[in-house]
Amino acid sequence: MFYRENGQFKSSYRADLALFPIAQDRWAMLALAVIAFVVVPLTVSDYSFRAVLIPFLILALAAIGLNILVGYCGQISLGTGAFMAIGAYAAFNLQARVEGMPLLIAILGGGLAATVLGVLFGIPSLRIRGLYLAVATLAAQFFIDWFTNRVKWVTNDSSSGSVSVRTLQMLGFEFNTPVQKYLLCLGFVVVFGLLAKNLVRGAIGREWMAMRDMDVAAAVIGIRPVYAKLTAFAVSSFIVGVAGALWGFVHLGAWEPAAFGIDKSFQLLFMIIIGGLGSIAGAFFGAAFIVILPLLLNYVPHWLGLSISTATASHLEHMIFGALIVFFLIVEPHGLARLWSTARQKLRLWPFPH
Repeated sequence: MFYRENGQFKSSYRADLALFPIAQDRWAMLALAVIAFVVVPLTVSDYSFRAVLIPFLILALAAIGLNILVGYCGQISLGTGAFMAIGAYAAFNLQARVEGMPLLIAILGGGLAATVLGVLFGIPSLRIRGLYLAVATLAAQFFIDWFTNRVKWVTNDSSSGSVSVRTLQMLGFEFNTPVQKYLLCLGFVVVFGLLAKNLVRGAIGREWMAMRDMDVAAAVIGIRPVYAKLTAFAVSSFIVGVAGALWGFVHLGAWEPAAFGIDKSFQLLFMIIIGGLGSIAGAFFGAAFIVILPLLLNYVPHWLGLSISTATASHLEHMIFGALIVFFLIVEPHGLARLWSTARQKLRLWPFPH
């Protein structure tokens, strides 16, 4: 009976359309923000920041971008790793070639470069869809893999093919410790998460969902398919490009083209399938699952006194991913986010059966 909205009256459209219209949700999000910004930096170890929290935040941001394209607009993409690579390499070149380039401008510039590529490879979506569109985006992945491996200009003429970043400095602050890097990533995730949430709740988000549900009917009622699809590709690629820049600058520090291979594209696709298509919260659920599952497979057998090799744990990870994807596609296509939404709905009625 604690999660009820009885007596919470709204006297304006603004209050009715609030991001969190129920008071319990507002308090829960405030508590979550306090935990994320205050409690976690004071209590969590450096290893947890490097191995769990920072990868989780960056992958969640990339999953939000991919979910806008696949979950909300219905445009299948298998080239997300390529857009992350463009964001990372564009941000690196901006800092390497422009003296005094601020880190924030470089990261956003990486997002803009990914936007250009996303719109370019989104043009085929005006004519093709489904499996054919997936193959077209997969071509972007292979092209960028070849481009970053063969064109020396991309890596600033590095003989080894790998690049490394300078000291992370933004707005007069340096981000050297794991805690500082975590707070930097958390700030980006909060800002872009709120922007994405408001976008999908607005007019442009309704256009994306109309194109996803039935593009012919959407065109009949006046929605422009060109505008809707290309804006979805642009917004998605921008967020994914920013996530790629953070992955290279903050998480890796130094990387080579293999860091953004096709495995990364499939990993992000698995995230939004397991977490929930068409849900911002699903990106966080999926990213948490992808990051935590390998750690559990490594630690749980040792806690139980079982001896499992690293190769076996890796095979188990792939088997569990495949089984869960099949499970969610059959049983709950909307993923963990729908299970969470169902639980919240039941809490609103508990302990009454109706």
